[in-house]
Amino acid sequence: MSNWQKVYEDSSSHRAEIVKAVLEDRNMNPVLVNKKDSSYQYDQIEVHVAPDHDLRAIKIVKEEIKF
Repeated sequence: MSNWQKVYEDSSSHRAEIVKAVLEDRNMNPVLVNKKDSSYQYDQIEVHVAPDHDLRAIKIVKEEIKF
């Protein structure tokens, strides 16, 4: 999992969950990575996919998911 690629990041967990669900529907098995740091009040949620799905996932995120 250390070589998985970040394909989306947002401070909204709802949007990250939507991206994850769309990619799951495409059989990419995405995972959420919470980069929350309470000491700095920093909250980023990242969606990661396996390297063999990264280009396809990025294209889907950019072209098909609108918020």
